[in-house]
Parts: sequence; structure tokens; C-alpha cells
Amino acid sequence: MAYKILLFMKRRPDLTVEAFREYYETRHAPLAQRYSRGVRRYLRRYIDPQPHPETGAFLDGPDVITELWFEDEAIYRAALGYITTSLMPAEIVADEKALFDRSSFRIATVVECESAGVGEG
Repeated sequence: MAYKILLFMKRRPDLTVEAFREYYETRHAPLAQRYSRGVRRYLRRYIDPQPHPETGAFLDGPDVITELWFEDEAIYRAALGYITTSLMPAEIVADEKALFDRSSFRIATVVECESAGVGEG
């Protein structure tokens, strides 16, 4: 069983999508990895908004959904407790300020359900 923490984040408004993604991949992700003990997977899912036929443009969502995966429940709970009650180390906060609109940060956990037979035959 995998335990997941999702981080929904927006880029700083003065950064282009390309500059945001480049900075995240080449600078922020390697920095964050140094502080990510016990994380099994560290995924960044970059969002490319698409219009909806009834509701229109998707303007208020995040630019990235970051997934932190854990196999060990105790490590997961400790990480969740830390990120929901403590500020990150000063080095991380300073780097986040160069990249994100930190006021947009949202944190969630996940319960996954998968339908059997989808995609078969």
C-alpha cells in the first residue's frame, strides 16, 4: 500500500510556464530531494489547463500537483504532521519564494479506488 501527500501549487505570476517548469526540475526538485527522507516517489504533474464545454476556461487551478509517495505509514504520518504544522527549512522556503505563489499552497491526502476491467479487451 502506498500513502500519498498531494501538494497543489501555483507558480509566481511573473514566471512563464516554461521558466517555472525548468526551475522546478533543475533547481527546486533536487533541493527538495535532499530533505525528503523516506519518500519513495517524488512526482511533479504539470497542469495544462483545457476548456470545459459548460464551464469554460480552467483559470483557478494549480500549475503543478506534486505527489509524495510513502510505503511506510509511520514515516507518511510523520511527514504529513510536519508539513501541516511546521515551516519548511529556511533554504526550502527561500527557494519556494523564487518559484511559487506560496499563498496558493494546498495540501491533501489520497484514498485511491480503481475500477476493475477498465481498459481491458
